[in-house]
Amino acid sequence: MIFFGASGHAKVVLEAWVASGGSVSKILDDNRSIKELSGFPVSADYNTGDFRDQRMIISIGSNILRKQVAERLPAKYTSVIHPSAQVSSSSRIGIGTVLMAGVVVNADAIIGNHVIANTGCVVEHGCVIGHFAHLSPNSTLCGNVRVGEGTHIGAGATIIQGINIGQWATIGAGSVIIEDVPDYAVVVGVPGRIIKKK
Repeated sequence: MIFFGASGHAKVVLEAWVASGGSVSKILDDNRSIKELSGFPVSADYNTGDFRDQRMIISIGSNILRKQVAERLPAKYTSVIHPSAQVSSSSRIGIGTVLMAGVVVNADAIIGNHVIANTGCVVEHGCVIGHFAHLSPNSTLCGNVRVGEGTHIGAGATIIQGINIGQWATIGAGSVIIEDVPDYAVVVGVPGRIIKKK
């Protein structure tokens, strides 16, 4: 597997991959000052056409940067699922998505491409998570929640059942969301309230 991105987030993705029995072929990052990640060498030298037939994961925490890399680098994007994650057989997990340790994905949930489901988050039955979203540690999405493309759900946030959250929104850490959230909104608090639009 090729890893693209050598930040702190990449360390966790790398550990999840190795824990699941995977091996690392190379780690790439555009930042030439990064030379090593968790004992593996990091290189900034590559051609965009080099990966068309190779397995790759984008190990970058930024939702927008993950999308930009996915659009410019053709590859056989592969998901990474930590062996402690509990994933329903009736759920669907998209390409390039990472499920970290302790994640729970329940019946009929659909998780899009290049999503981060971070440590200990819960995605309940019937949820639909858009591409390039990030569900932070210990966030909880109750049943039939919809999350739009690129949205970031903060650590420990709770989204009650049936809520729709638009694309590229931000839900603050610890927030409780009891009403629908429009595109590009930044929402914080208990209950959540919109403080600005991005």
